[in-house]
Amino acid sequence: MTPLKIGACLKAAEIADHRDWLFDADRDIEIQDFMSHAALTTEYEDRIAAVRAALDGHTGRVGIHGPFEGLDIDNKDPVLQPLITARLLKALEAADRIGARQMVLHSPYTLWFQNNVFSWKGYAEAKLDRIHATLRPVVEAAEAAGQTLVIENIQDVRPETRRAMVDSFNSNAIALSIDTGHAQLARRMSGAPPVEDFVRDAGDQLAHVHLQDVDGHADRHWAPGEGEIEWTAVFRALGACSTAPHLVLELRDKMDIPKGFKALQDLGLAV
Repeated sequence: MTPLKIGACLKAAEIADHRDWLFDADRDIEIQDFMSHAALTTEYEDRIAAVRAALDGHTGRVGIHGPFEGLDIDNKDPVLQPLITARLLKALEAADRIGARQMVLHSPYTLWFQNNVFSWKGYAEAKLDRIHATLRPVVEAAEAAGQTLVIENIQDVRPETRRAMVDSFNSNAIALSIDTGHAQLARRMSGAPPVEDFVRDAGDQLAHVHLQDVDGHADRHWAPGEGEIEWTAVFRALGACSTAPHLVLELRDKMDIPKGFKALQDLGLAV
């Protein structure tokens, strides 16, 4: 199995702590400065300037994590849908201005959906229509800018449900993201498939992966090796991908990035 190059998720102010590791190997970086209301309004220009300064000299791939709190892309209120669209478009503009080609958004699919999908006629179709109403303008803007939206599993139980949603847009500007910790939690809490099966199901649609470990109880964002994820199986599945997804450590304690990298490196999985 060929080891894969991995990077990390960081805010601009945290990049300096890992600069040599990131910059010398042109590692993937996911910027996490544009998720809040303030970041996309009153602090917008300052944050763009700070990120551009922090990334100066980096020649690897860059993405951002888009905003998500209170911004459900399946919002049922037609008055609120355009507000959510506008916020996502503002984040996509920020991504473009810092040179990022990806933006992570959260999936709207849950165990509740999977258990109720056959309870009402047209339930799944109505949900998909709402998602398109909110997200279609963002997908079109991403197409025009040469960017890609990547939809991250949050409470998803069936990976094929989210994949079908992405496929429904029939666009190269929307693809799949997998958060390994979220997938493992869904396995323990809701009977979802193993993490490696999320990867295999994504196939050519996989463009981005959050690497984090959990104990099966909560969303810990621990370094790989501290939880229960079967990393060799996950990386075997990643190695079979024909795409080259962004692979980034998303850890709660950013000073654990070297430890998480070493754990994967010692297993012969990462470089």
